[in-house]
Amino acid sequence: MPRSVQIWLAVFAVCFAGGWGKAQAESGSGLEISPADLKSTPVGANWLSYNGDFTGRRYSSLSQIKVSNVSQLRTQWVFHVDVSDRLENTPQVADGIMFVTSANDTFALDAKTGRTIWHNDRPITEGLIDDASRHISRGVALWHSSLYRLTDNAHLLRIDARSGHLLWDIPYADWNKNYGATGAPLVVNDKVIVGTSGGDDGVRGFLAAYDPISGKLLWRFWTIPGPGEFGSDSWPGDLYLRGGGTTWMPGSYDPDTNTLFWGTSNPGPDFDGDVRPGDDLYTACVLALDPDTGKLKWHFQFTPHDVFDFDAPETMMLIDAKYHGEARKLLVQANRNGFIYVLDRTNGKFLSAKPFVEKLTWAKGIDDKGRPILTDLKPSQEGTEICPGFAGATNWYAQSYNESTHLVYFLALEGCERFFRNPQKFEEGKTFYSTGVKRIPGRTPRRVLVAYNLDDDSFAWRYPQVGNGHSQGGTMTTAGGVLFFGDDAESFEAVDARSGKPLWHFTTGQHFGASPMTYAVDGKQYVAIAAGNDIFTFALP
Repeated sequence: MPRSVQIWLAVFAVCFAGGWGKAQAESGSGLEISPADLKSTPVGANWLSYNGDFTGRRYSSLSQIKVSNVSQLRTQWVFHVDVSDRLENTPQVADGIMFVTSANDTFALDAKTGRTIWHNDRPITEGLIDDASRHISRGVALWHSSLYRLTDNAHLLRIDARSGHLLWDIPYADWNKNYGATGAPLVVNDKVIVGTSGGDDGVRGFLAAYDPISGKLLWRFWTIPGPGEFGSDSWPGDLYLRGGGTTWMPGSYDPDTNTLFWGTSNPGPDFDGDVRPGDDLYTACVLALDPDTGKLKWHFQFTPHDVFDFDAPETMMLIDAKYHGEARKLLVQANRNGFIYVLDRTNGKFLSAKPFVEKLTWAKGIDDKGRPILTDLKPSQEGTEICPGFAGATNWYAQSYNESTHLVYFLALEGCERFFRNPQKFEEGKTFYSTGVKRIPGRTPRRVLVAYNLDDDSFAWRYPQVGNGHSQGGTMTTAGGVLFFGDDAESFEAVDARSGKPLWHFTTGQHFGASPMTYAVDGKQYVAIAAGNDIFTFALP
């Protein structure tokens, strides 16, 4: 063998052992997320899906950071992205690797140091409208060694989670350019479940399941029934093709009953209910579906015939607890319409609803069947003051539940706006609101962190925020007795989960559009949240 070849082979061996081999180890070459891992609850060292686990409770069993020491938290590292000025994703961690999405880009980071392991880049899509034009991404789904994510123009990508290489790219809503995608997929029973955005833009909402290996479509459930189907009487002519009901946030899943729970958005057009008489199924609903077939088991509609844009993608928390003395499988959601709901998730039976904002004028209450008792307020040509406003009494930012305190936590928004109605015809490439809302001069919306006691349907405490109501930073709670959230003063904050007492805060100087998470590497607990276009990560000294 020529000496030059021997030298080259020697250099290759050294590089592989010292450099390439290290890079392979750090790239997650052994990453393997099993179906059993995905079903594990509560969250531990890994945070494997948007809400951490299938329950949607955003409760972690980690307790190294607790009430007595959370004040010692220190910044560990900050990761900056320049492809978006507003991150709305929850980072996900598997075996020490953090996955972050920004617009159509995907990053794998060393969860201890924030160092980039790989970066999969993809240009943003031109010509999109409304939410899709903001190029929002809220996270990924993990399965074995694959990562799945949605793009701004409603493509489903499969990426090798070890290397960042694109494996396939499937457009799943390409017949109407008003579709987009802003959420994160969910892998259930070896199926990748996806939804879309565009409920304000004249699309027909759906959920769809894809084979995680081949990308083959397995089933599709249309949230707006077609002619002759149950619930279609609300949708005259071809309006069912424009009815909204999109599924733009991740759902929850109960392995015990093999049921998928997913929230749907508002009907379209948003503010003109005259063209869509009746309840407008299945908008502003929670859908209980068989994840293997896509068949509907039951539904519950929070806001029938919604004319206020009170869509229902808020977190569906699956809680097993005694409720009024009886052991129940519950579904709990603080809804955008201003009521917090408790349902029996085995059959959709309505159990209770309670208003959580001080000013709520669109309804007088909820009857014993779970239907709102309406006032006569609705959008008008001259404008009608309605509470809560267009942003809702809460929204998509995460809610959470602590097993120890039996409290549900969420950010409420106190505010009213003037709602206008002006009928319009659908045009592809344009929004389909049939007008909109205006702020009321001299009134500033106010955020309040709320703790709801599931044991007795009461509010345990309220923590008013200082700010202008812009924060969309959700909540996360831990076995250490701490509740983390993005406050309304651009600070990441920790409070006592039992009392609401402030314990610690870190000023980011940026608005929040994301919810926190926690994970552990080598026995050390970390907490992370996105603010502006940065990921901030904290731990004890």
